[in-house]
Amino acid sequence: MLKEIEAFVASLSRVLRASANTVAAYRRDLLSFRAFLMERGAAAAPDGAEVCVAAIEPDHIRSYLTHVMKRATRATAQRHLAAIKSFFRHREVTSGGANPSRGLRSPRREKHLPSILREEEVADLIGDPPAAGDRAGIRDRAIAETLYSSGLRISELVALNWADLDVEMGLLRVRHGKGNKERIVPVGEPAVEALKAWRANLPSDGAAGSPIFTNLRGGRITTRGVELIVARMLARSGVANRITPHGLRHSFATHLLDHGADLRSIQEMLGHASLTTTQRYTHVSVARLKEVYSRAHPRA
Repeated sequence: MLKEIEAFVASLSRVLRASANTVAAYRRDLLSFRAFLMERGAAAAPDGAEVCVAAIEPDHIRSYLTHVMKRATRATAQRHLAAIKSFFRHREVTSGGANPSRGLRSPRREKHLPSILREEEVADLIGDPPAAGDRAGIRDRAIAETLYSSGLRISELVALNWADLDVEMGLLRVRHGKGNKERIVPVGEPAVEALKAWRANLPSDGAAGSPIFTNLRGGRITTRGVELIVARMLARSGVANRITPHGLRHSFATHLLDHGADLRSIQEMLGHASLTTTQRYTHVSVARLKEVYSRAHPRA
């Protein structure tokens, strides 16, 4: 089996032009599979010193995946199975060998509930209005207010121009996804006031076609810049819950649901193509409800 693994990874690199990281990962996973079989004496060659690839059966692969999932995540098990499937497909094509991985399904991905802030934690994060002349503080507050007020993805936030903001109506035009699809989302009064304060402190004139959020030199801010700003605001606020800017989007959706908004409206505001994606926020609300019940009920 060792010779066949080396031939396969060489083909990955030479013929399929796979990246060095992919080649190294596939080789590592296949060697791990080989070691598992050798330790158990499974699919052994006649001399017992090597694994006979032709003797590997679907149950050997299933046992290996079960072994992997005891030590690692399902995502890791999926990666191992992908390597095994690629190995046997290559062998099937090049030598006509049997493919025991055919028909094996990947383990289902684990569903992680999104991390959110409580409403009081959002208030702590945003904090009090910064002092006049504190351009960085005024901009950072406007960023946090907008992320939470409208549930934007970070990429959508950095792409905003002043022409996308309707101050009178309290609306933002957001571009998202393939084809630059547009949707209109509400923006709350605190966020509008924070945006107006930031516009008044811009080094440029805040023309309609210019970016809303810039670095302090005037160029459009990057997603990495926004991530660092939110991280700094979290550190200053004393909020223990560690979240990313995307966590404010999750918080936006969950708090809307908690206060009676319907899923279809939340789906529209978030720009989800499928309602199934939005429905995970119902699990967050139920999980929080159970947490409150467990903490508060004397016989929970």
